Amino acid sequence: MAEVADAPKSPAPQGGASVVVRYFAAAADAAGRQEETLPAAETVGALRADLIDRYGDAMARVLASGSFLVDGVVSRDDSRELGARVDVLPPFAGG
Repeated sequence: MAEVADAPKSPAPQGGASVVVRYFAAAADAAGRQEETLPAAETVGALRADLIDRYGDAMARVLASGSFLVDGVVSRDDSRELGARVDVLPPFAGG
């Protein structure tokens, strides 16, 4: 029997949806990375809880005053549904 080497992998099925999470500044420091793909959470609140579970107090401090950019729209609303990409933004100083 011949085996096929290096066959391309199929994309994840729709039922196994995922979300690309990008981290900036203090959020990247807390996560120890700039980007990762996670199983899709349904809402900002669910993602917030997951990130705090994964990365602990450092991420909790960032998220306490930071925000999420969900498919290009800034949100702090825990009930907001997620899209395909979420950016985790630390608080920004104004001036």
